[in-house]
Amino acid sequence: MSNLYDTDFYAWANEQAKLLRAGKLAAADVGHIAEELETLGRTEKRELVSRLTILLTHLSRWVHQPGLRGRSWQLTIEVQRRDVADHLADNPSLKAQLDDALERAYARARLEAARETGLGRDAFPDTCPWPFERIVADDFWPE
Repeated sequence: MSNLYDTDFYAWANEQAKLLRAGKLAAADVGHIAEELETLGRTEKRELVSRLTILLTHLSRWVHQPGLRGRSWQLTIEVQRRDVADHLADNPSLKAQLDDALERAYARARLEAARETGLGRDAFPDTCPWPFERIVADDFWPE
């Protein structure tokens, strides 16, 4: 069973699903199943960080490049806010990870905003200047 895990993941996954549905837990590759479930959890957190990074990058650009504000930036911010809300609705336990996710996202967003604006990273605060509740609020447009 482990050999199939290493050589044909798709076939392994389908076989494991069949075994679990049939109640054949003793025949299932429990170690690898547990590993894959943990990986899925990490993937969900990375997705949250990714969405927050895009959102924070655009909010930072909104502040530092007011002359370039346009409908495209506004819509990107609105879409990312909805994506973050949807992701948290689908994965409510991630709310307990918001502080860490926001910290990681802002560190990345700061670098992205510096790259995209041509400004030095020192132009952006070391830590996120906005609380999560403001970042995702529909009426929040930082000045």
